[in-house]
Amino acid sequence: MSILRCAVLVGLLGFVVPALAEESHYEQLANAPFPGGYPAKESVAPLKDELYFQLASQAYIWALPAINMWAMKEGSEKVFGAGYNVLPYWPKRLQAKTQVTTPNSDVIYAMSYLDLKKDGPLVVEVPKGVQGLFDDFWQRPIEGPKIDGHTWFGDVGFAGPDKGEGGTYVLLPPDYQGEVPKQGFVYRSRTYNVFLFWRSFFKDPHDLAGADEIIRQTKVYPLGKKESARPMQFPDANAAPADLLFPQDGRYFELLSQFIDAEYADPADEYMRTNLKMIGIDKGKPFRPVPAMKTLLDQAAKTGFKMTRVMATEMTVQAPGFKYYPDRQWVDIFPGRDPFFLGNLLERTLYFTLAYSMSPGMAVSLVDKGAKYPGVFRDRDGDFLEGGKSYSLHLPPNIPAANFWSMTVYDALTGSGLDNGQPFPSLNQMDKPPQNADGSLDLYFGPTAPAGHEKNWLRTVPGKGYFILLRLYSPKQSFFDKTWKPDDVVKRN
Repeated sequence: MSILRCAVLVGLLGFVVPALAEESHYEQLANAPFPGGYPAKESVAPLKDELYFQLASQAYIWALPAINMWAMKEGSEKVFGAGYNVLPYWPKRLQAKTQVTTPNSDVIYAMSYLDLKKDGPLVVEVPKGVQGLFDDFWQRPIEGPKIDGHTWFGDVGFAGPDKGEGGTYVLLPPDYQGEVPKQGFVYRSRTYNVFLFWRSFFKDPHDLAGADEIIRQTKVYPLGKKESARPMQFPDANAAPADLLFPQDGRYFELLSQFIDAEYADPADEYMRTNLKMIGIDKGKPFRPVPAMKTLLDQAAKTGFKMTRVMATEMTVQAPGFKYYPDRQWVDIFPGRDPFFLGNLLERTLYFTLAYSMSPGMAVSLVDKGAKYPGVFRDRDGDFLEGGKSYSLHLPPNIPAANFWSMTVYDALTGSGLDNGQPFPSLNQMDKPPQNADGSLDLYFGPTAPAGHEKNWLRTVPGKGYFILLRLYSPKQSFFDKTWKPDDVVKRN
């Protein structure tokens, strides 16, 4: 008996007869015939393809922190070159031409990718005035020294053991068997590759020289080989914008194969590595999927990517703890306050599909220290923000940031800074946007500036969805006790 596709049938007697529902894809799989307990010939292919598809789409989500970072390494080294002595930085503030998830244009960035397998243990001389971190390539904060009963993880500079005064750090690979150095702050990575990420701060956006110079004081060299080390290079990353985004298609699995080949085989990952072998990714073996498998992996990657977006923008707002305020749309990207995201796949996926880098200083809640990052995908009506519409946002007086605040718009699909034609896709406290008489602030978002409010406006791009991050550096008590809270974004047309 054929199954009708239409929603209703009009009977001869003049009344509406409900149609038979078409058997769903999952029902077809569940009802695949197994005569005598064995799969029928027509049952094998769809079940086998579904197995590969599910393994691949789940591998996409599982490997997201690693491939997010591996793609950054690949994109950076393609443009700026590789090596422990290469530290690309953005001396004139990061512009939206650099494609990378949720960058901050209101500080000076520097990012490099260190290979402890190739170069062995490395020494990093950290300048005074840095706020930075060391992550392994799963973007886990690297375990550092235990000082006065406190074990440091990842944080460097203001939030780290040198407390912003600068210091010498030593990075050891996961399988290091030599004598542990007695000098400096020793950090042992769980992967061969290490992400070095610096931020330096400025007080005047028209005077960046001091913040730039801080970055250029960094030195990196192999342990015990300072005198013979290659000289440091500091490529201007704005001069040749790089694409540091992870793939949304089948190329993702090519990068995953490269990562598995290059990295330390952590026993904790054995289960997923076994699953990867089913789709042709096996350490030390070439990844050469046949055309049919390549097509299936491409579809699985595209599906996995869209799953991560559903998790980030739909499932989070419905899950307990992800909204800052029950009556508003602002989302907390660190509700668990756990920099390792243990036991929370939703939080882990929200973060690494839209951002990169992690340290305790970013996740924990400390008054007048660190930072908080409330984000919003929707307006007050619950509709996603659209680049062709105009919106306003009211911020009450006394924005609770002891250091400074900033507001940035990001591309909804890639998470990169919205390339809107303005110098930067952000406004910050140092830009001195005009306030209202009571000290409150109204900001505007849309394709055209509202008359008289040009200094309080961020341009959006018709046809592109976007989201907003409010960064609060050194958040004050009023943010944590919620005596201060931002209004919702409101449509203006």
